[in-house]
Amino acid sequence: MRQTLHHLAVTTQGQGLIDVTAPIRQWVAAQCVGAGLLTIWCRHTSASLLVQENADPDVRADLLAFFRRMVPEGAEYRHQDEGADDMPAHIKAALTQTQLTIPVEHGAPVLGVWQGIYLFEHRAAPHRRELVLHLLCD
Repeated sequence: MRQTLHHLAVTTQGQGLIDVTAPIRQWVAAQCVGAGLLTIWCRHTSASLLVQENADPDVRADLLAFFRRMVPEGAEYRHQDEGADDMPAHIKAALTQTQLTIPVEHGAPVLGVWQGIYLFEHRAAPHRRELVLHLLCD
């Protein structure tokens, strides 16, 4: 067994889903593996990861709108040190996931035809986020 690690920087423009599938696919392909297991770890408490449909952008817009309704800004949260969007961002990250595990076959993540990997930015302001990719392979 072999393992390798990579840090992927992602710049966000505020709340939304950022497709990170291409750079992840490129990195995995460069590792020259046949089969393995890819773990993607988000190093933040106000952003998260999703595998979601990559064909219709309305899916991403509906997800963003749903989370805004479910966890509104401006509610009476105790933690408001970093602004009105901070505690809602933490709750949204807690409701989603900060880690994905995806099998790798023939040197590529095994994703469905309509699946993409997304960083889900929950803060209103632009941020520089970091994902850690860990590949365990044969």
